Amino acid sequence: MGGVPNVTRADAVAAVRNPLAFIAERWTPTPRTVQRAALFALVMSVVIVVTGGAVRLTGSGLGCPTWPKCTADSLTATSAMGFHGAIEFGNRMLTYVLCAAVGWAIIAARSEKPYRRSLTRLGWAQFWLVMGNAVLGGIVVLVGLNPYTVAAHFLLASALTAVATLMWQRTREGDGAPQPLVGKSVQQLVWFLVGASALLIAVGTVVTGSGPHAGDSSEVERMPLDWETVSKLHAVLAWIVVTLTFALWFVLKAVDSPKGPLDRVRDLFLVLLAQGVIGYVQYFTDLPEALVGVHMFGSCLVWIAVLRVLLALRERPAVDGVDLQLPRPAGRVEATSR
Repeated sequence: MGGVPNVTRADAVAAVRNPLAFIAERWTPTPRTVQRAALFALVMSVVIVVTGGAVRLTGSGLGCPTWPKCTADSLTATSAMGFHGAIEFGNRMLTYVLCAAVGWAIIAARSEKPYRRSLTRLGWAQFWLVMGNAVLGGIVVLVGLNPYTVAAHFLLASALTAVATLMWQRTREGDGAPQPLVGKSVQQLVWFLVGASALLIAVGTVVTGSGPHAGDSSEVERMPLDWETVSKLHAVLAWIVVTLTFALWFVLKAVDSPKGPLDRVRDLFLVLLAQGVIGYVQYFTDLPEALVGVHMFGSCLVWIAVLRVLLALRERPAVDGVDLQLPRPAGRVEATSR
């Protein structure tokens, strides 16, 4: 076993002044390590949404009645608070796991050689989204689960997922100028799909805010809307997204698209199919908690799948001949809209 290297006073000062640069000078992760770090951050962004849903669906939203402490006298949940306190406090603790995942992604991106500033910026964007949503989560508790703040909490989590998805994709491609694989009209159709999907998610938060799962057993304010009517609007938007996905697949086929975008559209359709089945089953079975939780997980997968379709429309080669061990695009074909 080798000896432990001596750490000089200058090393300690450098580590305190700029810990990321200090680590980067002494560690060079492989491209696969950076990709895994970004993927772990993405996975945790989904996990925190699912566990947040569990808090709501078990009626544990006020299991810790204050913030940042769990109670006025205790930082953690106490045995007297029972199941609901444990669920709410556990979800708060998972925020630290999410922070660790994002921190690992930042450190890995900063230490990669050659240094890619774009990756580090995406990592820091995730960090500030996590911090902002943590504060917003505290406000949600302090205002007694006001449905509008709860909706904003979920939408900010969706923004985190979007940035995490982008960073994961960027770790698997170079920093060269984006080269479109399809024509402008196809790109516009995909952007319309992204917009419709974002609206679908936003209306989904209104369904939750007006529906029966208030998040706590106490009297909690609800959005003054008929949740069944909003649910039907949500279903109409879902069908619009499905229709756009179908149309996109046929258009890509018509313009001889590369295999990559077609594969991503196929993945999106399969996720939408599963999500639609779950959505209709939960609607006709009076919103059982387990199915609502699965539906929330599905909404994250739909959002990720939509973003992957968007990101599959271009490729970014490595610059200056640097080999970043990037996956090769499958069967790239120059395609334009017809």
